[in-house]
Amino acid sequence: MGLLIVPVIGTSFATLAGGRALATYQRFLASGFNQGVILRTLRVALATTAISLPLGFVAAYVVARAPRLAKSLLVVAAVFPLLTSTVVRSFAWMVILGHDGVLNGVLERLGLAGEPVALLYTEFSVVVGLVYLFVPLMILSLVGVLEGIEADLVQAAASLGAGPAAAFRQVVLPLATPGLIVGAVLVFTGSFTAFATPQLLGGDRQIVLATLLYQKAMVGFDWVGASTVAVVMMLITLAVLLAMNQLARRANPAAA
Repeated sequence: MGLLIVPVIGTSFATLAGGRALATYQRFLASGFNQGVILRTLRVALATTAISLPLGFVAAYVVARAPRLAKSLLVVAAVFPLLTSTVVRSFAWMVILGHDGVLNGVLERLGLAGEPVALLYTEFSVVVGLVYLFVPLMILSLVGVLEGIEADLVQAAASLGAGPAAAFRQVVLPLATPGLIVGAVLVFTGSFTAFATPQLLGGDRQIVLATLLYQKAMVGFDWVGASTVAVVMMLITLAVLLAMNQLARRANPAAA
Protein backbone atom coordinates (compact mmCIF):
# COMPACT_ATOMS: atom_id res chain seq x y z
CA MET A 1 0.00 0.00 0.00
CA GLY A 2 2.83 2.37 0.90
CA LEU A 3 4.49 1.79 -2.49
CA LEU A 4 1.28 2.91 -4.22
CA ILE A 5 1.21 6.17 -2.27
CA VAL A 6 4.78 7.20 -3.16
CA PRO A 7 4.10 7.96 -6.88
CA VAL A 8 1.03 10.01 -5.95
CA ILE A 9 3.00 12.14 -3.50
CA GLY A 10 5.90 12.46 -5.95
CA THR A 11 3.60 13.59 -8.77
CA SER A 12 2.17 16.38 -6.61
CA PHE A 13 5.67 17.88 -6.47
CA ALA A 14 6.48 17.24 -10.13
CA THR A 15 6.26 20.79 -11.52
CA LEU A 16 7.60 22.70 -8.55
CA ALA A 17 10.69 24.83 -8.95
CA GLY A 18 12.82 27.15 -6.89
CA GLY A 19 12.81 24.86 -3.87
CA ARG A 20 9.24 25.73 -2.85
CA ALA A 21 8.25 22.21 -1.94
CA LEU A 22 4.82 23.18 -0.61
CA ALA A 23 3.83 25.65 -3.33
CA THR A 24 1.33 23.28 -4.94
CA TYR A 25 -0.43 22.70 -1.64
CA GLN A 26 -0.35 26.39 -0.74
CA ARG A 27 -2.07 27.25 -4.01
CA PHE A 28 -4.61 24.50 -3.54
CA LEU A 29 -5.47 25.46 0.04
CA ALA A 30 -5.52 29.19 -0.74
CA SER A 31 -8.36 28.73 -3.24
CA GLY A 32 -11.77 29.61 -1.80
CA PHE A 33 -13.38 27.05 -4.12
CA ASN A 34 -11.11 24.27 -2.87
CA GLN A 35 -11.71 25.28 0.74
CA GLY A 36 -15.44 25.00 0.12
CA VAL A 37 -15.00 21.54 -1.40
CA ILE A 38 -12.96 20.37 1.60
CA LEU A 39 -15.52 21.70 4.08
CA ARG A 40 -18.41 20.17 2.13
CA THR A 41 -16.67 16.79 2.01
CA LEU A 42 -16.02 16.87 5.75
CA ARG A 43 -19.59 17.98 6.43
CA VAL A 44 -21.05 15.17 4.36
CA ALA A 45 -18.77 12.51 5.84
CA LEU A 46 -19.34 13.61 9.44
CA ALA A 47 -23.11 13.90 8.93
CA THR A 48 -23.21 10.43 7.37
CA THR A 49 -21.24 9.00 10.29
CA ALA A 50 -23.37 10.79 12.91
CA ILE A 51 -26.61 9.51 11.36
CA SER A 52 -25.30 6.00 10.75
CA LEU A 53 -24.19 5.52 14.37
CA PRO A 54 -27.64 5.52 16.03
CA LEU A 55 -29.36 3.84 13.08
CA GLY A 56 -26.74 1.11 12.94
CA PHE A 57 -26.71 0.66 16.71
CA VAL A 58 -30.47 0.24 17.00
CA ALA A 59 -30.59 -2.17 14.06
CA ALA A 60 -27.61 -4.16 15.37
CA TYR A 61 -29.15 -4.35 18.86
CA VAL A 62 -32.38 -5.74 17.42
CA VAL A 63 -30.42 -8.29 15.35
CA ALA A 64 -28.23 -9.33 18.30
CA ARG A 65 -31.24 -9.92 20.59
CA ALA A 66 -33.41 -11.69 17.98
CA PRO A 67 -33.96 -15.48 17.97
CA ARG A 68 -31.54 -17.50 15.87
CA LEU A 69 -33.74 -17.92 12.78
CA ALA A 70 -34.91 -14.31 12.82
CA LYS A 71 -31.32 -13.19 13.38
CA SER A 72 -30.17 -14.96 10.23
CA LEU A 73 -32.93 -13.35 8.19
CA LEU A 74 -32.19 -9.91 9.63
CA VAL A 75 -28.46 -10.25 8.89
CA VAL A 76 -29.26 -11.20 5.30
CA ALA A 77 -31.60 -8.20 5.04
CA ALA A 78 -28.85 -5.93 6.39
CA VAL A 79 -26.20 -7.30 4.03
CA PHE A 80 -28.43 -7.48 0.96
CA PRO A 81 -27.99 -3.80 -0.05
CA LEU A 82 -24.23 -4.41 -0.21
CA LEU A 83 -24.86 -6.94 -2.99
CA THR A 84 -26.39 -4.24 -5.21
CA SER A 85 -24.25 -1.93 -7.30
CA THR A 86 -23.60 1.52 -5.84
CA VAL A 87 -24.68 3.06 -9.14
CA VAL A 88 -27.98 1.16 -9.11
CA ARG A 89 -28.71 2.28 -5.56
CA SER A 90 -27.87 5.88 -6.42
CA PHE A 91 -30.18 5.82 -9.44
CA ALA A 92 -32.93 4.45 -7.19
CA TRP A 93 -32.51 7.45 -4.89
CA MET A 94 -32.60 9.75 -7.92
CA VAL A 95 -36.04 8.33 -8.71
CA ILE A 96 -37.16 8.81 -5.09
CA LEU A 97 -35.74 12.32 -4.56
CA GLY A 98 -36.21 13.74 -8.05
CA HIS A 99 -38.36 16.73 -9.03
CA ASP A 100 -41.19 14.39 -10.02
CA GLY A 101 -40.00 11.63 -7.70
CA VAL A 102 -41.78 9.44 -5.20
CA LEU A 103 -41.04 11.59 -2.15
CA ASN A 104 -42.23 14.81 -3.76
CA GLY A 105 -45.39 13.03 -4.86
CA VAL A 106 -46.07 11.92 -1.30
CA LEU A 107 -45.42 15.41 0.09
CA GLU A 108 -47.82 16.96 -2.42
CA ARG A 109 -50.54 14.38 -1.77
CA LEU A 110 -50.27 15.00 1.98
CA GLY A 111 -50.48 18.73 1.44
CA LEU A 112 -47.05 19.31 2.96
CA ALA A 113 -45.70 20.93 -0.20
CA GLY A 114 -47.53 23.02 -2.79
CA GLU A 115 -44.84 22.40 -5.40
CA PRO A 116 -41.94 19.98 -5.83
CA VAL A 117 -39.15 20.50 -3.29
CA ALA A 118 -35.55 20.62 -4.51
CA LEU A 119 -34.22 17.47 -2.85
CA LEU A 120 -31.92 16.13 -5.54
CA TYR A 121 -28.47 17.63 -6.15
CA THR A 122 -28.20 18.87 -2.58
CA GLU A 123 -26.05 17.89 0.39
CA PHE A 124 -29.18 16.30 1.82
CA SER A 125 -29.49 13.89 -1.09
CA VAL A 126 -25.79 13.01 -0.92
CA VAL A 127 -25.99 12.29 2.81
CA VAL A 128 -29.15 10.19 2.36
CA GLY A 129 -27.48 8.11 -0.35
CA LEU A 130 -24.31 7.62 1.69
CA VAL A 131 -26.21 6.68 4.85
CA TYR A 132 -28.12 4.04 2.90
CA LEU A 133 -24.82 2.88 1.42
CA PHE A 134 -22.82 2.56 4.64
CA VAL A 135 -25.30 1.76 7.43
CA PRO A 136 -24.91 -1.99 6.69
CA LEU A 137 -21.20 -1.68 7.53
CA MET A 138 -22.09 -0.09 10.85
CA ILE A 139 -24.58 -2.87 11.57
CA LEU A 140 -22.08 -5.62 10.77
CA SER A 141 -19.44 -3.93 12.95
CA LEU A 142 -21.78 -3.85 15.94
CA VAL A 143 -23.68 -7.14 15.74
CA GLY A 144 -20.77 -9.30 16.89
CA VAL A 145 -19.89 -6.91 19.71
CA LEU A 146 -23.46 -6.67 20.99
CA GLU A 147 -23.88 -10.45 20.80
CA GLY A 148 -20.91 -10.76 23.16
CA ILE A 149 -22.57 -8.64 25.85
CA GLU A 150 -24.18 -11.05 28.28
CA ALA A 151 -27.77 -10.27 29.22
CA ASP A 152 -26.82 -11.16 32.81
CA LEU A 153 -24.72 -7.99 33.01
CA VAL A 154 -27.71 -5.80 32.23
CA GLN A 155 -29.87 -7.78 34.67
CA ALA A 156 -27.20 -7.41 37.36
CA ALA A 157 -27.13 -3.65 36.81
CA ALA A 158 -30.93 -3.56 37.10
CA SER A 159 -30.81 -5.57 40.33
CA LEU A 160 -28.42 -2.99 41.76
CA GLY A 161 -30.92 -0.22 41.09
CA ALA A 162 -29.88 0.97 37.64
CA GLY A 163 -32.73 1.95 35.35
CA PRO A 164 -32.78 1.01 31.66
CA ALA A 165 -31.07 4.26 30.62
CA ALA A 166 -28.39 3.94 33.31
CA ALA A 167 -27.76 0.28 32.46
CA PHE A 168 -27.40 1.16 28.82
CA ARG A 169 -25.05 4.07 29.56
CA GLN A 170 -22.90 2.26 32.12
CA VAL A 171 -22.89 -1.31 30.80
CA VAL A 172 -23.94 -1.69 27.17
CA LEU A 173 -22.41 1.46 25.68
CA PRO A 174 -18.89 1.03 27.14
CA LEU A 175 -18.75 -2.60 26.02
CA ALA A 176 -20.01 -1.65 22.56
CA THR A 177 -17.42 1.12 22.12
CA PRO A 178 -14.95 -1.02 20.07
CA GLY A 179 -17.68 -1.81 17.54
CA LEU A 180 -18.76 1.82 17.43
CA ILE A 181 -15.18 2.91 16.75
CA VAL A 182 -14.72 0.38 13.95
CA GLY A 183 -18.09 1.23 12.42
CA ALA A 184 -17.46 4.98 12.61
CA VAL A 185 -14.06 4.59 10.95
CA LEU A 186 -15.50 2.48 8.13
CA VAL A 187 -18.41 4.83 7.52
CA PHE A 188 -16.33 8.00 7.68
CA THR A 189 -13.55 6.79 5.39
CA GLY A 190 -16.05 5.31 2.95
CA SER A 191 -18.21 8.44 2.76
CA PHE A 192 -15.22 10.81 2.71
CA THR A 193 -13.73 9.05 -0.32
CA ALA A 194 -16.98 8.07 -2.07
CA PHE A 195 -17.29 9.05 -5.73
CA ALA A 196 -20.29 7.48 -7.47
CA THR A 197 -22.97 8.49 -4.96
CA PRO A 198 -21.88 12.17 -4.64
CA GLN A 199 -21.47 12.39 -8.41
CA LEU A 200 -24.95 11.05 -9.15
CA LEU A 201 -26.91 12.57 -6.26
CA GLY A 202 -24.91 15.78 -5.88
CA GLY A 203 -24.00 16.53 -9.48
CA ASP A 204 -21.91 19.58 -10.33
CA ARG A 205 -23.58 21.58 -7.55
CA GLN A 206 -22.20 19.48 -4.70
CA ILE A 207 -18.61 18.76 -5.66
CA VAL A 208 -16.60 16.79 -3.10
CA LEU A 209 -12.91 15.91 -3.06
CA ALA A 210 -13.40 12.60 -4.86
CA THR A 211 -15.33 14.20 -7.74
CA LEU A 212 -12.83 17.09 -7.84
CA LEU A 213 -10.00 14.58 -8.18
CA TYR A 214 -11.85 12.88 -11.05
CA GLN A 215 -12.38 16.19 -12.83
CA LYS A 216 -8.73 17.14 -12.55
CA ALA A 217 -7.44 13.76 -13.67
CA MET A 218 -9.94 12.64 -16.32
CA VAL A 219 -11.35 15.93 -17.61
CA GLY A 220 -8.56 18.45 -17.20
CA PHE A 221 -5.67 15.91 -17.34
CA ASP A 222 -4.08 17.86 -14.49
CA TRP A 223 -2.17 15.02 -12.89
CA VAL A 224 -0.29 17.28 -10.48
CA GLY A 225 -3.56 18.80 -9.28
CA ALA A 226 -5.19 15.37 -9.01
CA SER A 227 -2.24 14.06 -6.99
CA THR A 228 -2.47 17.09 -4.71
CA VAL A 229 -6.15 16.39 -4.07
CA ALA A 230 -5.36 12.73 -3.35
CA VAL A 231 -2.65 13.62 -0.83
CA VAL A 232 -4.92 16.18 0.86
CA MET A 233 -7.64 13.53 1.13
CA MET A 234 -5.21 11.07 2.71
CA LEU A 235 -3.91 13.63 5.20
CA ILE A 236 -7.39 14.79 6.23
CA THR A 237 -8.58 11.19 6.60
CA LEU A 238 -5.58 10.34 8.76
CA ALA A 239 -6.07 13.45 10.92
CA VAL A 240 -9.76 12.74 11.48
CA LEU A 241 -9.12 9.08 12.29
CA LEU A 242 -6.46 10.05 14.84
CA ALA A 243 -8.88 12.55 16.38
CA MET A 244 -11.64 9.91 16.55
CA ASN A 245 -9.25 7.47 18.18
CA GLN A 246 -8.23 10.09 20.74
CA LEU A 247 -11.87 10.84 21.55
CA ALA A 248 -12.53 7.12 21.95
CA ARG A 249 -9.61 6.81 24.36
CA ARG A 250 -10.93 9.68 26.46
CA ALA A 251 -14.47 8.31 26.46
CA ASN A 252 -13.44 4.76 27.31
CA PRO A 253 -9.71 4.15 27.88
CA ALA A 254 -10.14 0.41 28.44
CA ALA A 255 -12.06 -0.14 25.19
CA ALA A 256 -9.82 2.10 23.05
